[in-house]
Amino acid sequence: MSKRCAITGKGAMSGNNVSHANNKTRRRFLPNLRTIRVTLEDGTTKRIKVAASTLRTMKKNSR
Repeated sequence: MSKRCAITGKGAMSGNNVSHANNKTRRRFLPNLRTIRVTLEDGTTKRIKVAASTLRTMKKNSR
């Protein structure tokens, strides 16, 4: 399963680890994914992976 948010599509980004001696090696920045249960219109529930930042935005907009 890919490390991707089901709502916003945020995925892994790439960058560099930079040492004190300025050596650079490649690394990945992974999104902070959380598994949540979503209730569909027909009453069934489904588990999806959502980024924590997306959950915060959804909670903010639901007020």
